[in-house]
Amino acid sequence: MDDAPRSWTIAALAEVLDAAGHADELGVERIEQAEPVLKLTMHHFGDLAIFVSVAGEQIVVSSLLWPVDEQAEPDAFNRFLLKTQKLVPLSNFAIAEVGGREYYELVGELSVESSLRTVLIELRVLAQNAIEAASELRTEFAA
Repeated sequence: MDDAPRSWTIAALAEVLDAAGHADELGVERIEQAEPVLKLTMHHFGDLAIFVSVAGEQIVVSSLLWPVDEQAEPDAFNRFLLKTQKLVPLSNFAIAEVGGREYYELVGELSVESSLRTVLIELRVLAQNAIEAASELRTEFAA
């Protein structure tokens, strides 16, 4: 498939990412809810789960890190994250609520007109950043 920019939808992303050429790198599961979401299993990153949604002109990719209530000194940690945010390429830290519990989350955004190559780069960088955040940041600020 060519790498020409297109206007991505969840269905188009699912089809392309589920193609045989990407099967060794990631698994694709479509989750049907009010707005469909893709759950990607990043095989080269310990089967890390990354979630992908499309809203308007934006593709949002994210990965849950760890529960906020398990973070030692969450206020100090949150302040640290805000100060160092610029040091994490192509990703932003956020807090998401899942099942009534808050989790740290790493998020990346890109245009729905991004090339497939750019989408894959974003997925790989987000996965790498999530692994590093979980191993380095969580350990550094452990209870």
